[in-house]
Amino acid sequence: MLDITRTAHNPLETDRRDDVAWIRLLQAGDEQAFDSLVRTYGGRMLMVARRYMGNDEDGRDVVQTAYLSAFRALSQFDGTAQLSTWLHRIVVNAALMKLRSRRRRPEEPIDDLLPVFHEDGHHVEQFADWCAPADQLIERKETRATVRACIERLPDNYRAVLMLRDIEELSTREAADMLSMTPTAVKVRLHRARQALSTLLRAHYARRAVSLEKARRSLRPTPS
Repeated sequence: MLDITRTAHNPLETDRRDDVAWIRLLQAGDEQAFDSLVRTYGGRMLMVARRYMGNDEDGRDVVQTAYLSAFRALSQFDGTAQLSTWLHRIVVNAALMKLRSRRRRPEEPIDDLLPVFHEDGHHVEQFADWCAPADQLIERKETRATVRACIERLPDNYRAVLMLRDIEELSTREAADMLSMTPTAVKVRLHRARQALSTLLRAHYARRAVSLEKARRSLRPTPS
């Protein structure tokens, strides 16, 4: 099995800057080039796969499949896209294929993750709103890990729609074609996925605020 998480000095650092030269080595069957490919992009591709699959184990399976697919498709690489972009697309396609294979199982409900409202339309939860798009939240260093963890908690089909629309920035039609869904279904799932993500984030930061307040109180001097 390929070790997709290794990080080491890349012996082909010079060629890596020139995808065409690197691809020629790969197409010629250069084992060092393929090993370097795995070491260079393995961690990044695993992160992409994990966001779609929701866990490391399935993410690793996806990356293994993607690398095998990439190896078989090397002759088709024409250099019009960056090698990293080409690999990224293969990983996303492999993840979506694996998610499609899960459709035989009953779909996970998302209702428990959606916001709850009073009759007057106000949130039942009394904490700050998180309405920024997922891609903007991930760009914020202080929220990046939390947003990714919350995305991983979304049910498969909702997570995939959110990833394709908000992270990959595909159009509704493009996402619908990749997921074999109607554009209307994509729009509905995206709306509900964004609501669920916002609810998870609000709950997380509300719990953190409570914990910080408890910690502050414990540090206050006891009146004599």
